Amino acid sequence: MEILRTEGIWGGLDDATRGQAAAVERVRADLAHVIDPRFYTLPDADRVRTLEALPLEFVQEFFFLILFRSVLEHIDLPRTALDVCSELNFCIKGTITAADNLFDDQDKSLLPLNTGAGARFASILQLMTFERLLRRALDRGVENAVFTTESARSVAQELLSRMASIGELEGSEEGGVEAIMSPDQMVEDVHRVRGGALFELAFVAPRLVRDGPAREILDRAEKAISRLGTAFQIVDDLTDFEFDLQRGSHNLLTAEIHHNGSPSQVAALREFREGGEVPEGAVEESFLGSARAVLDRGRAEARRSLTELHELGFWFPPRVSNDLVHAIVGLDGVARMQALADG
Repeated sequence: MEILRTEGIWGGLDDATRGQAAAVERVRADLAHVIDPRFYTLPDADRVRTLEALPLEFVQEFFFLILFRSVLEHIDLPRTALDVCSELNFCIKGTITAADNLFDDQDKSLLPLNTGAGARFASILQLMTFERLLRRALDRGVENAVFTTESARSVAQELLSRMASIGELEGSEEGGVEAIMSPDQMVEDVHRVRGGALFELAFVAPRLVRDGPAREILDRAEKAISRLGTAFQIVDDLTDFEFDLQRGSHNLLTAEIHHNGSPSQVAALREFREGGEVPEGAVEESFLGSARAVLDRGRAEARRSLTELHELGFWFPPRVSNDLVHAIVGLDGVARMQALADG
């Protein structure tokens, strides 16, 4: 995230960061209305409101929600609607995080829940809690005349339906996948769903806001954000290669090696898929050319995304697209991104 400082981007995200932080606080405060206090612990009421006081971890954790808010603000989503949509986006992120936990046996949480032992139970409780928190955010939208009662119902139904469609892809991988799609097909059939359609969820509510932006502007912004989601998923495959190989999931690096790699690379991949352990550094040493081809795809998608947003007048500079791609992998992927970018 140092790129945000060196390129002068940090200040441009100031309002969106503080607005998203306030939205997260409002949703978490709603825990008092949906579950007994013994199941959560809220932080002190004296919370920070300035970007300077917000920890870097907040910007890293919620970077895309901050970016969504900044884009929606730029295309003139009314302020009250912007606040409600930021709350909804937090609930969507929390729901997806909890669902991913169940698919991937992880234990990430965006709520201060007290669940005792049992990561799976914690994720289930987080799922149920975010469903109720999302409904409270929608009710707040109705109370503030952001949505009609009917449009709020439509938002809830469409969000669940779209998340179910994305979940179908995840479910199809539960037993592992045998066939390896071509890289082009995988981007279209997997990454534009797992990444692109996921980011498009941020535009479900804005389309139903009273007196919201014109449909054409929303369409263009959504398309650009969808590309960014695709780029994120493409690059995420580079850091998740070993994990995806072990569980037999779709992975673009696997597809690139299988279809375009050298005979020795294809043989090594076959060995790994048949149960051999992936040695540390295999991506950087054995599959470097294929990994760089995947990185180039991610960079190209990100560049097109930021260019399309720039054509809408959005301030975020397309020149930082490569740096953004490297940054979105998180701390775990820094070394791998550096190795791939050095060549």
